[in-house]
Amino acid sequence: MTSSLPLLAGAVLVAGLIGVPATGTTPPEHRQTSYGWTGDTAVAEHLGAGSAAERRRVLAYWTPDRMAAAAPIGLLGPVSGVLGAVTGLLGLKTAFETPATRPSVMRVATVGARTPPVGTTRTRYGARVGGARWGAGGQVARTTGRVFMTLGGTDFVCSASSVRSANLDLVVTAGHCVKNGTGAWADNWVFVPGYDRGRKPYGQFTARRMFVPGAWARGGDDSHDIGMVAVNPRGGRHLAQVVGVQDIAFDTARGRQTHGFGFPADLPYDGENLVYCAGPVRDDPHGQTSDQGLRCDMTAGSSGGPWLSGFDPVTGHGTVTSVSSFKYSDDRGTMYGPYFGEAARRLYAAAQRS
Repeated sequence: MTSSLPLLAGAVLVAGLIGVPATGTTPPEHRQTSYGWTGDTAVAEHLGAGSAAERRRVLAYWTPDRMAAAAPIGLLGPVSGVLGAVTGLLGLKTAFETPATRPSVMRVATVGARTPPVGTTRTRYGARVGGARWGAGGQVARTTGRVFMTLGGTDFVCSASSVRSANLDLVVTAGHCVKNGTGAWADNWVFVPGYDRGRKPYGQFTARRMFVPGAWARGGDDSHDIGMVAVNPRGGRHLAQVVGVQDIAFDTARGRQTHGFGFPADLPYDGENLVYCAGPVRDDPHGQTSDQGLRCDMTAGSSGGPWLSGFDPVTGHGTVTSVSSFKYSDDRGTMYGPYFGEAARRLYAAAQRS
């Protein structure tokens, strides 16, 4: 088995794992979880900031200092994975070990000194890009943003995108940016579209309802690491009216040319700029998931960022067919994203009308 031990934000993470409460978390009376359908197409649902008072509380929670201190989650994942890595560093056997036949999935939130991005683009906006700052603007610069949330008492960041929906308020991201697998749902969840070097040109949108596939909620199945969040309108306007949307599709052809976007926050990136990768995707060579892989150097913090097929670099518009999910420890140059099949379609059906 190939494994790795990325740098840990030790003090912050351990504090969250041993149960130190975070201030401003959602009161228990406002939390609920429900399930629909059965089997792989089940949907788990959770109430976010439903009242005006809750929305004010969440927005007040995210001070500039808290946002700056939030640790990147995502590629290197859920708190359960963090626990596995922490206990591993302590020399303890952990229940989160992966089978010997599969390289370990890097799911450890990491943080460290920040430096400006060093892109690895081979051709600017071309067919193959390994990880470069997106400077062409367009729709993708408005619809893609950062997610800030609290899991297990620790503040984290992810990436996400606005997508077309009946309710005009839908965001798609990774499942572990919404719910920690079989563990807790996120508190204090906000989406900041168009984020750019600390600027929030379109404001912040709080979560109204959160959705993940039942397979993610029951067992943290990487093939179903998808989250969808219906956000609250802001100033009487829906998210789609403020920033626009990307299209979304299901059961599309595999192996297509794809553009992946996100806000990687670990070295050599700093989380302050929109970064992208581009190239054809391929099936998981380990056969452990139904995911597809994209050659990409983006790091933690980019999880949940949209993968766009049929992307037009002039308009910045495309169709979301996956999101950034994980990397294997023996191949840090390939990002994997879940295939949007029937389970994702059912998730979308529930979320877009909530």
